[in-house]
Formats: sequence, C-alpha cells, structure tokens
Amino acid sequence: MRVTEIECLILDETYPFVMVRTDEGITGYGETFRRGPHVQKSAIDTIFAPLVIGKDPFDTAEIWDAMYSAGNVAGPSGALQTAAAAIDIALWDIKGKALGLPLYKLLGGKRKDKIRVYASSLRRDLTAVEEANRAASFQADGFTGYKMHSAVPGATDHPDDRTVEHVREMRAAVGDDFDILVDVNGAYSLHNAIKIGKQLEDYNVFHFEQPLPIWDLDGMAALADALTIPIAAGETSYTRWEFLELVTRGRPDIVQPDVIKCGGISELINIAAIVNSHGKPMTVHNTQPIISTAAHLHWVTGRKDVPYAQEYNIEPISIRDDRPILSEPLPVVDGYITVPEKPGLGLEFDEDAMRWWSENTGEPGHQN
Repeated sequence: MRVTEIECLILDETYPFVMVRTDEGITGYGETFRRGPHVQKSAIDTIFAPLVIGKDPFDTAEIWDAMYSAGNVAGPSGALQTAAAAIDIALWDIKGKALGLPLYKLLGGKRKDKIRVYASSLRRDLTAVEEANRAASFQADGFTGYKMHSAVPGATDHPDDRTVEHVREMRAAVGDDFDILVDVNGAYSLHNAIKIGKQLEDYNVFHFEQPLPIWDLDGMAALADALTIPIAAGETSYTRWEFLELVTRGRPDIVQPDVIKCGGISELINIAAIVNSHGKPMTVHNTQPIISTAAHLHWVTGRKDVPYAQEYNIEPISIRDDRPILSEPLPVVDGYITVPEKPGLGLEFDEDAMRWWSENTGEPGHQN
C-alpha cells in the first residue's frame, strides 16, 4: 500500500482537516489545531505532503522522523508539529482501516467502554453568576466537572481579573461533588499565582492550569511547591524533548498533551512514555470535538496513567452542530463519550459537507 494523495481543507475558515488517500482505496482522516489554519495548510501542502506521498502508511515512525526533520529546519515546532499531527493521525486511521481494527487495538487495547469528559467553556464574557449558572446547567446534563477560562488573555495580573469571584459563585451553585477547573493561559506572575492559588484552594479547585507564562518553568515548579491544588500544563509543549523539560524543570502535577498539537499519535506515544517514567498523571488538552476527541478516546481508554475526566469543548462548533461533517455523531451522554468500535478512528465523514464548509463560512458571530 502506498500514499497517493494528501489534501488539506480548511473548514469554515477555521478548522484544517487532512485526507490521506492510498492506492488501495483507503482514506485516512486527520485534523490539526485551529489557530493559524492557513499556516498549517501551507506546511502540509508544501513541506510534508511531498515527503509522505509514495510512502507505505504503515511506516509511521519513519514518516514521523522525516516530517520532524523537515519541520525542524523550516520553522518553529509549534507551527509545524501541529501540521505534521494531522498527517500522522490520518496514517494511523489508515492502518486501523486496513487491518479492520479500531485504533485502540493498535495502541494496546481498551480498559473502558466509555470515557468521562468535563465541560470546557471557552467564554470569557460571562458574569460570575452567569458562569455559575452555566456550570450548574451542565451538571444537570450529567457532567461532573466544568473548566472556566478566566483572567485577561495577553495581560499579566490585570486588575479586571475575576477568577476567584467566579469560582466562589460556581462552588455555591454546584456544591462540593463537582470538579471546578481553572485555566488562565499564563496570565499571572508567580507571586500573584500563589496569591490566587491559595484562595482557589479554599474552593477545592480540581486543577489550576497554566497559571504562568509558558516559558517560566522554574516559576511553575515554585508554584507547584507552594500550593496544594494540582498545577496542570502541557498544551504548549510539542515534542518529547519539550515534555521532558516540562516534567523535570516545571514539575506540574498533571501533564496535558494534545494529539493534534504534539505531532500526532506517534509522538503522543513517545511523550506518554517520558511522562509516565516520571510518575506524572496525564489528562488531555482537547478543544476540538471531532478527530481530536476520537483520537484521544482511543488513546485514553488503554492507559492507567490518564485517570481523570477529559476535556470536551461545549461551545457551538459549526462543523459539528450546524452542518455536521460526521455521518454519525460522537455524542456526549450523561458526561461520557463511548469509545468508537469501527476500524481506525471509527468515524465516518460526509465529504460533501466537508467540501461545502471548505467553500463557505458560518453565520457572523458564530463562536468557534
């Protein structure tokens, strides 16, 4: 079997999806991170596709090394690892389809039939009461946790930050038997992160995500030592070597790889070995609810070191909600998603819908 074509479509001007076709009629599907979609498409079309076309899709290790070498020369890992991830995921999809096996079988098997997920809110425009009510509504739908994104992006210790107020209202609304997760995307200095973190301890916050700028690994370690609530990080690390530095210098309590950012399934396997060898539990960073979610489900189900609920984006997503690109949905039922059983990723795509979204955009104001 050989790869004959690689096509990247940007759906709704936001979501880059890849189709890898073979000479045996099997198509694998992959997805990359939604930020900078035209950068990802350019990398796929001009750097990676020429390397992969003609290769045996089962040679994922050799192909990954070739893409990494090319990307390492061409630009920063964050931009190009995400592009390589889409192709790598598609190759694993092809392998599963060719063998007639779901992806989890290729990754070591399944321990659970379904995976618990928490409701991840990406909104920052809510009042504390509105956010508390929103969390309670998802609790009523069967979710057992809610992640808020707070603080002021791009600022440091901004006076308009209302994180503690939101958590206070939320805890009052949902009670004690519900996980509250706080992600501030690096918006605090170390001293303020300690100050805020001490207050979050009073409300039993499940994890405190990326409190400091991504480069401040020594500060992250100091913060982890200063607080009792877990520090989570990893969405902005892209290779096994970056994760090695993260766990040895930054020492977060929970590590968060993301399959569509860290180079795909092949590199996720390498990253997990490093993180596991340092005794750190993992949970996935997962803000895209289609291929990213499916790939994470297959990986999470076989692992003992990914014990928590996983992230699931609850915001409106055009390609999932308005005109779905999946022929069959991947639904959340009572806070769980069932691990797909069909070969490969276990997803069936409506390519007509994909091509429609590549030529059209959703209504203005639709949140992605």
